[in-house]
Amino acid sequence: MPSRRLSALALALSAAVSVHGQSPEWGQCGGTGWTGATTCVAGTVCTEYSSSYSQCVPSTTTVTPTSTAPISTPSITPVSGNTLTYTGVNIAGFDFGCGSDGTCNPTGAWPPLTQYYGMDGAGQMQHFTSTDGYNVFRLPVGWQFLTNGVLGGDLDAANLAEYDALVQTCLATGASCIIDIHNYARWNGLIIGQGGPTNDQFAALWTSIATKYADEENIIFGVMNEPHDIPDINLWAGSVQAAVTAIRNAGATKQLILLPGNNWTSAETFVSNGSGPALLTVTNPDGSTTGLIFDVHKYLDSDNSGTNEECVTNNIDSSWAPLATWLRENGRQAFNTETGGGNVASCVEYMCQQIAFQAQNSDVFLGYVGWAAGNFYPTYVLGEAPTQSGTTWTDTLLVASCMAPIAGAQTGSTGE
Repeated sequence: MPSRRLSALALALSAAVSVHGQSPEWGQCGGTGWTGATTCVAGTVCTEYSSSYSQCVPSTTTVTPTSTAPISTPSITPVSGNTLTYTGVNIAGFDFGCGSDGTCNPTGAWPPLTQYYGMDGAGQMQHFTSTDGYNVFRLPVGWQFLTNGVLGGDLDAANLAEYDALVQTCLATGASCIIDIHNYARWNGLIIGQGGPTNDQFAALWTSIATKYADEENIIFGVMNEPHDIPDINLWAGSVQAAVTAIRNAGATKQLILLPGNNWTSAETFVSNGSGPALLTVTNPDGSTTGLIFDVHKYLDSDNSGTNEECVTNNIDSSWAPLATWLRENGRQAFNTETGGGNVASCVEYMCQQIAFQAQNSDVFLGYVGWAAGNFYPTYVLGEAPTQSGTTWTDTLLVASCMAPIAGAQTGSTGE
């Protein structure tokens, strides 16, 4: 995505320290094991969120109780009976400490589970499935966390146990669970297969992960989050092929595998930048493409960065309609595993329209996963985490109006 970041995650909640020795807005500034900066950039205050995690919150931020007033939504006229296969939410936390250069500090990861002093990710997922009708969660994690910072190393038993606790909590809801390596096609700044980790090292990571989850049919393997600035897209397709082959040869033969392209795997440029054509060459070991799904992202703000509160587009003409045509021509499908907007009226309007279009084209679009819940602070600009009062969970405006399947956006108007 154009000049996106530091990503919606890394810009908003990266644990990486700024070059001036201060943590950025929404960055980590303290907590158990934290060895980075404990002061924040101007305009933010280091706020203790739990005994194990503090972050730089804008000094003007106040937490406003969720309104119980009726939610105003766009006029919806049913135009299609199609429904998407998957609708879900990203449950962030294990990716904290990761920057868009693939530098992930293992100690920056903050498990979104109460037993690890995080938010109640288990309660969030139970609410999302039982009340809202969601059926998939994406669980981003840094490569370095899984191997405790050792490139080419085995999965670290202690760290894997923490991440697996989130995976098992997800599976217990009956939903599908996407294992997402959140490294931007890099390890500490160097690109996989192009001067950085070798394809063999990348494949070894996926062999280990797939071996553990080979018998879990509700697992989905997300090969890599948002590759960007990849010099040779064909070499990148070779790296993706190495991961796919490793996953299938590890015995995970029935699960979906998500194949990401260049430019933050933007839906708008997936074909034009050569990602789609290059990834068409990736196959299962038997030569088929069964279960190989293209992984695309798209935000609705002015610069497609996923960092602005207001939305300005439904992305239909620029992205979804052209991509749908290309997918049909090639007999393939895509999964929108990151999308989102602020909890404001403009995003309710455009997000509902985007979802309606995707549903009308559910033969080629499997679904969407909103960014993000999990360990994000309640005032995070793209926050989708519900608030809890006793046993009652209350959704954010955008979730309640559009993104939750029960909101009805899939059968609504595209605004066209």
